[in-house]
Amino acid sequence: MTDERFLPAVYHQTEINLGASSRYWPTVWRRLRHDPQAILSLGLLIALVAAVLVGPWLWSVDPSQQYLNQISHPPVGASEAVVVDTFEPWSDQVAHDQAPNSATESPLIVEAANTEFVRLRWPVLPNAARFQIFRSDQQTAETIPGLPLATVNAPVNGYQDSLNLTSRKYRYRVIALDANEAVLDRWEVHVTPQLAISRYAVTLSQLPEQGVIAIPAHPLGTDHLGRDMLARMLEGGRTSLFIGLVAPLFYILFGVLYGATSALLGGRADAMMMNVVDFVIALPFLLFMILFRVAVGTEPGDSGITAMLVAMIALGWPSPARLVRGEILKLREMPYVEAARLMGAGRGYLITRHLLPNIMGSILVTFTFAIPSAIFAEAFLSFIGLGVVPPAPSWGAMCNDGLARLLTQPHIMLFPALAISLTVLIFNLLGDSLRDAMTLEQKG
Repeated sequence: MTDERFLPAVYHQTEINLGASSRYWPTVWRRLRHDPQAILSLGLLIALVAAVLVGPWLWSVDPSQQYLNQISHPPVGASEAVVVDTFEPWSDQVAHDQAPNSATESPLIVEAANTEFVRLRWPVLPNAARFQIFRSDQQTAETIPGLPLATVNAPVNGYQDSLNLTSRKYRYRVIALDANEAVLDRWEVHVTPQLAISRYAVTLSQLPEQGVIAIPAHPLGTDHLGRDMLARMLEGGRTSLFIGLVAPLFYILFGVLYGATSALLGGRADAMMMNVVDFVIALPFLLFMILFRVAVGTEPGDSGITAMLVAMIALGWPSPARLVRGEILKLREMPYVEAARLMGAGRGYLITRHLLPNIMGSILVTFTFAIPSAIFAEAFLSFIGLGVVPPAPSWGAMCNDGLARLLTQPHIMLFPALAISLTVLIFNLLGDSLRDAMTLEQKG
C-alpha cells in the first residue's frame, strides 16, 4: 500500500482539483438544495417509494382477491348492496290489466329493479303481435329509442333485463306492434336500479341475515377479474421498482469494474475486452430475452422476475463499461496517477482509491438515468407477455390487461400507465439535476 505522505505536492493538488476533496460533495448537495427541479423530483421519489413500501400495510387488500360482483368497476367508495337470487323463477306471461293511477302515469310496471336484473310488465293488448323493448340512459335524446334489448311475441307481456346494469338512471321503452308492424301503443318508464349482488357470488360466511352486504371501497376501481386496482398498483410498484433498481445496480457495478480493468490493462487485453463489449452490444435484447426465457424454462407459477433480471444484467453492462473505460483513459494520464504508479501502487489501489472517486459523479448520473430505462424495459416486456408472469402484478402487465378494454374501462390501463410515466419522469428529472450539480464548471 502506498504511503501518501511521500507523494509529490502536484499529486495532492491535482486530485483536489478533480473533485475528490471533502468540499466537492457538500457543494453538490448545496446545488441540489437550491434547484427546484431537484427538490420536486426528490420529494416525488420519496413519496413514490413510501407508497409502494408502506402502502400495502395501510391498504391491506389482497391484490389477488376477486370481487365477482364488481368486475371492471370504475373507482367507487364503500357502499351496501342487497343480495338477490338471480335464478329466482319469474314468469313473463302473467296477464296484467292494471290501469295506471293517473293519466300521466305509464302502464309499464317495474316489478324489480336492481343491478342484477330489471323486470318489466306491461298491459295485454288484444291486437298486439309483438313488443319491442329499448333501454337508454339519461344522455340519450328523446327522439332515439335507445339500445334494442329484445323483441318478444304476444302473449308474453314481460321482460327481464340483465345486460350490464349499473346504479344509474335508465329509460325503458316498450313499443307494441300488430301483425302488420303498425304501432299500437308505446310506453316509457324511468328506472334507477338498486345496487345488488347475486347470492351465488357471495360466500356463506359473507351472507348476511338481513339480505344486505357491505361492498368495500375501490379508490382506483377493479380490473377485468374483479381485483382491486389500488392493491395491484402498490404491489406492482414494488415489482417494477425492484427490477428498476436492482438490475441497473448490478450491471453498472459490473460494467464499472470491467471498464476500469480494461482501461488499466491496456494493449491487447484492452482490445480483446472491448471486442467482447462490442459483441454483447450487437445482441438483440428482445430476441435474447426470448431465448433466455426458453433456456431457463420459466415454470407455471413463477413470476419471471429472475429471468428478466439476469437478461437485463447480461445485456446492460457494456454501456457503463465503455463510459468508465473512456473516463479512466483520460484520468490515468494525470500526474497524480503517474505519481501513485511510480510509488508502487497496484491496479486495485489505483482503481478504488484514485480513479473511481473521480468518476463517481458520472457513475451516479448513469445509474440515475439507467433506472427509468430498466423500468420502461420491464413494462414493455411485461406488456408483450415476456416479463412478469401473471398473476404476479406489475405495471406493464396491468397495462397489457387494460389494452383490450381501453374504450370501455379506460381506468384499467390509465392508472398503471400514469404510474410508469410519472416514475420515468421523476428519475429523468433527478438525473438532469444531478448531472448539472456535478458539473464542476457550474457556478454554485
